[in-house]
Amino acid sequence: MLLFMMQPPPPPYGPPPYGPPLPPQSVSGWEAERVDVVTGTDFGLVQLRVVPITSGLAIGGLAAGIGSILVAILVVCFGFSGAGSWVAGAFTLLSVLAGGGAVAASLIAMRQIRRSGGPGRVRFTGRGLAIAGISCGGAGAGISLLALLLGLVLQAS
Repeated sequence: MLLFMMQPPPPPYGPPPYGPPLPPQSVSGWEAERVDVVTGTDFGLVQLRVVPITSGLAIGGLAAGIGSILVAILVVCFGFSGAGSWVAGAFTLLSVLAGGGAVAASLIAMRQIRRSGGPGRVRFTGRGLAIAGISCGGAGAGISLLALLLGLVLQAS
């Protein structure tokens, strides 16, 4: 007669879990928000929860605004060092274009974020990024124009 003895499974590694069990995490990013049964059939209608997405326009507006500020620093350096008004003017044009693009992209992102999130639609986030893009773009363009003006005044005197 053969007798097999079953051993209990080894204990899990790490501390035992405390508190309520966590809800199952979806690997694919899709979670069922609501399931409606279709009467008379074995089927159901599933509404999926869509995770919010950070607006790419807001990220791009902030990046362009930061670039505008960095180019404005070059305008300050060239304008006050006397390297030439042509060089400072070229960098001012670049900074104003980047700052204007940052403001435009960030304003479009604000509208996109405000209009998103309806039923069955993607919800966009990133309002703070868009506001920062507007302020950085405006500040970069303003600093570069002011630095060019002051550099031209200092060279004329």
